[in-house]
Amino acid sequence: MLKQSLQYKLLQKLSPQQIQLMKLIQLPTQAFEQKLKQELEENPALESGKETSVDEFENAQLNDEFDDSGNENINTEDINIDEYLSDDEIPSYKTQSNNYSSDDEDKNIPYASGTSFTQHLKTQMNTYRLTEEEEAIVEFLIGSIDESGYIRRSLLDILDDLAFTQNIFTTEEELERLLQKVQQLDPAGVGARDLKECLLIQLKRKDEKPSINLAINILENSFDSFVKKHYSKLLQKHHIKESELKEAIHQIEKLNPKPGGSYVGNNKIAEQIVPDFTIRIIESELELTLNSRNAPELHVSQEYNNLMRGYKDSKDKSKSQKDAITFIKQKLDAAKWFIDAIKQRQQTLLLTMDAIMQHQKDYFLSGDERKLKPMILKDVADVINMDVSTVSRVANSKYVSTPYGTKLIKEFFSESMKNEQGEDVSTKEIKTILENVIKEEDKKKPLTDDKLAAILKEKGYPIARRTIAKYREQLDIPVARLRKKMI
Repeated sequence: MLKQSLQYKLLQKLSPQQIQLMKLIQLPTQAFEQKLKQELEENPALESGKETSVDEFENAQLNDEFDDSGNENINTEDINIDEYLSDDEIPSYKTQSNNYSSDDEDKNIPYASGTSFTQHLKTQMNTYRLTEEEEAIVEFLIGSIDESGYIRRSLLDILDDLAFTQNIFTTEEELERLLQKVQQLDPAGVGARDLKECLLIQLKRKDEKPSINLAINILENSFDSFVKKHYSKLLQKHHIKESELKEAIHQIEKLNPKPGGSYVGNNKIAEQIVPDFTIRIIESELELTLNSRNAPELHVSQEYNNLMRGYKDSKDKSKSQKDAITFIKQKLDAAKWFIDAIKQRQQTLLLTMDAIMQHQKDYFLSGDERKLKPMILKDVADVINMDVSTVSRVANSKYVSTPYGTKLIKEFFSESMKNEQGEDVSTKEIKTILENVIKEEDKKKPLTDDKLAAILKEKGYPIARRTIAKYREQLDIPVARLRKKMI
């Protein structure tokens, strides 16, 4: 049986412009530049530079009409051409002043360039005499090396991929032989399938001597005991003195567990983090600036402006002209929306970072991490009167250049805990103290989590053992047994 009813719903929908703004806010500088480049390529009505002023379009009220389906329904007779035109033909660059002197700091951040890690390995392979098929296999093996310098996949998987993607059919033995050639490349240890093989490759390249031979023997026959630092088992199994074991371990500790990391840029072209903000101390006061690459000069194309003027002045308006002016209007609207979104992005970034800077003023003036105050996203959102999600978009992907190095903004946020005096202290401060305590411990008898908890309690931070363990893991510090060293 059919039934008719009336239902009320309250819905909130973001406009396309709001969605565009949110996406722009979360982009870091380099990704923002790519988006800017893409927009300039796709919209011919948008141009960069200082050839003309964008002011003439700022006051344009664009009356778009939409049908119920959401599709734009434009009547070219309703387009007010005057809204897109202005009598002010003075380019904006003529009204701008240059307030910089020759001794001002250069705001441009240089790009780092170089050869990729993969290309570095391929270049070395040119010294080998290989058949066309062997060369293709070796190139595939090099392409399978990750940024740490390892091949994480089994040879059987690589065999299948060679057959399906390269139409190359070979044997596991042949693949192993060519892999050994790859493992002869620099840096030493590259092309290993696990840590054990990586360390052995490096040791076997060294000149023979007792400590090297013992180190190879330990890795080949007692790798698990070595990793778990069961030194008593190693002494007993290999019938060696403690001094001999200490020398062998010293040889292993000098090796590089991530050979790919020793090459600048890893698997990619060498890159440099581009900070979105810069904080400087000038006469004991903080100065915040936005990276100029986040504030591009954009304007609407003068050519499109002239087309609109030509349409207005023409007496006979053909259908093709009306179609063209509709297209131009759409592009001009999109250009204006994008320029407005860029300006709002700049304002939001500066507003958010300024609130963070003021909250952590003591840290930025001193560089002492113990002066970092507890701060969560809501604290900043309440100050700038914006949503928590907006602050999160800024904090999660942006960097700031400070007198103490380039920092990820997210690092300045931390929860709070109360000390014995009942004062709120940042968990980051507690982690710093914990890290310092572990650095100063006796490496022959590292401190357990229970002892660490007792020490921090003596310092005025009553923290449970499980919390100590959590902070230690977040700091990427192993348990006491794995921190033990033979000194």
